Amino acid sequence: MTLLFCSSSDNADVWRAEIAKRLPGLEMRVWPDVGDPADIRMALVWKPPAGLLASLPNLSLIVSLGAGVEPLLEDPTLPDVPLVRMVSDGLTLDMAGYVAFQVLRWHRQMDDYAALQAQARWEPLDHGPASAVTVGILGLGELGAAAARTLRTMDYHVLGWSRSPKQVEGVESFSGPDGLAAMLARTNTLVCLLPLTPDTQGILNAALFAALPAGAVVINAARGRHLVEADLLAALDSGHLRGASLDVTVTEPLPPGHPFWRHPKIRITPHVAAVTHPSLSAAQVAEAVRAFRAGEPLPNLVDRKRGY
Repeated sequence: MTLLFCSSSDNADVWRAEIAKRLPGLEMRVWPDVGDPADIRMALVWKPPAGLLASLPNLSLIVSLGAGVEPLLEDPTLPDVPLVRMVSDGLTLDMAGYVAFQVLRWHRQMDDYAALQAQARWEPLDHGPASAVTVGILGLGELGAAAARTLRTMDYHVLGWSRSPKQVEGVESFSGPDGLAAMLARTNTLVCLLPLTPDTQGILNAALFAALPAGAVVINAARGRHLVEADLLAALDSGHLRGASLDVTVTEPLPPGHPFWRHPKIRITPHVAAVTHPSLSAAQVAEAVRAFRAGEPLPNLVDRKRGY
């Protein structure tokens, strides 16, 4: 069986070496050097060109290099074969660390200290205890649950919302529309880690921001299309929101002239909150390949109707 690798943002040579350690003898081709398309039975991809996967007549398994699979599902020609998403310890730990950093950044007023340093001013600021900060997390899947557990070890009060009821130790959980409204009313810092689906697209909008207490902070490390960008700018400019940390945007890379770059209340990172490290994630690819070869249940199989 031959595996096709396709990603413009990942190092194919590193992935080849890591996969070879776990699946010796597996042939791996790197797009665009596909060779005979009929040889390809499996594909390991991130944002492949539209129609590429449909051009592989014997493709029987697709493994996403990321936790989000909407770039694949949005390809109308995507073959109807099993699709596995990435859920690795490295990616999960990355996300938990990113969320914790951004929560601390706003709570401990680190940007204010950076401004004071630029003025050579030694001025302690009152930040209050972590236990007085309520962090609400949208999405309690693998990433959301890991972020919640990390924040709990730092004594933050953590709430979580998901489409259906979920339980995470130490986290007060909510679900459904009524649950969302109840959580938002108590949230000082809102973190979005939802999968992108038709139901969640645009969820970070004017109505949601208005439901947050004045002075709240928004952190989006999920997908850019969760956010209505104009509504965020309006909520920040009105003073209702204190700030926002954005790892994702509707258009990526973010265009140089976009107002987010220079807004004093917005902090931008270039979609790096959770990175799929080959040394930590190749084992999951190998597990999926072994299960596929053996005809066994596939790990982290995507439900295409739900979108994750």
